[in-house]
Amino acid sequence: MRFTRTVAFALMALALLSFEGPRCHAQAALLMEEPYGFFGTVNPTGHTAIYFERICAETPVTLRRCHSGEIGAVVSRYEGINGYDWVAIPLVPYLYSIDDPEAVPAHVDHAMVNRMRARYHEQHLLNLGDDVPAGNLLHGGWTELVGVTYERRIYAFRFDTTEEQDDAFIAQMNDARNRSHFQLLFRNCSDFARVVLNEYFPGTFKRSIFPDAGMTTPKQITYKLVRYGQKHPDTDVKVYEIPQIPGYRHLSRANKSISESLITSGYAIPIAVFNPYLAGGLFVDYLVRGRYHLVPKHPEIVGPNDLAALTASGGREENPESANYQATRAAVNGFAETPASSAHSGLKELMSAHE
Repeated sequence: MRFTRTVAFALMALALLSFEGPRCHAQAALLMEEPYGFFGTVNPTGHTAIYFERICAETPVTLRRCHSGEIGAVVSRYEGINGYDWVAIPLVPYLYSIDDPEAVPAHVDHAMVNRMRARYHEQHLLNLGDDVPAGNLLHGGWTELVGVTYERRIYAFRFDTTEEQDDAFIAQMNDARNRSHFQLLFRNCSDFARVVLNEYFPGTFKRSIFPDAGMTTPKQITYKLVRYGQKHPDTDVKVYEIPQIPGYRHLSRANKSISESLITSGYAIPIAVFNPYLAGGLFVDYLVRGRYHLVPKHPEIVGPNDLAALTASGGREENPESANYQATRAAVNGFAETPASSAHSGLKELMSAHE
């Protein structure tokens, strides 16, 4: 009897040791951020960043696995941040300039935004260097790292990742030399996202001659993620809207591709004068491929108090008839009409000098 029990116990222990549980999934999200202001008029493509649920910022230029209760960080490529190529900022400060989502104001003005940004910079960003400028109309600076929703609306396209993928990303980013390679046409923020996403989905994200003339844009890289998600439902790609906080700026504008930017703006006139064939080709390209729609008519809205929706597997169900949904949607629409309303709301490529 004792021998039988011993054998049974040994077999049970062996089974437990050899059992491989399900792979632990987390979420990431490609953030397609709308253009705004003067530069957004000149270059209406917008900005791209990537949010990781499981990856946090030990410092703005050092990554680690998140601890319990942390909800991850946003990583993107910037210009003018003391020679750094990429910077990581915790999700809530990246969106709202503060650490406590309960304290996010429903309406802001210029002075309030400056105070919140300056306070966060003093508390958390001084290790980027004393000579990092705040930024201005033409050049970026540390102000573009925090309080993004005071400038523009963001669409988050979430997708599944695994522990192994996130750990590999952390190790490679921390080990590589973080020196700036920014170049507006071919080494921009969307190129950074393209290279990172290719580590998660190899060979999926490439530059396109049409509709972006070989350049990578936020709309193009997002389109390819959506297409990949349609072909691979297990990726669980979902779309969320993170509204712009009203009061500081006019409502941001929709992201455009290169051909869409040229055809729908004043640039089309000199192009047509000097090269009508090029203008005609751009127009055809815009009609055929440049007008793809990425955002559903009523995407799920995520505010500062429910950012967990970005990391919940399968997302949360939003009832379009519910009072909360209608109130939030009315606030967003009201801001579009009256901006001053008080409504609520291989990685080596990244570090190499040549591609």
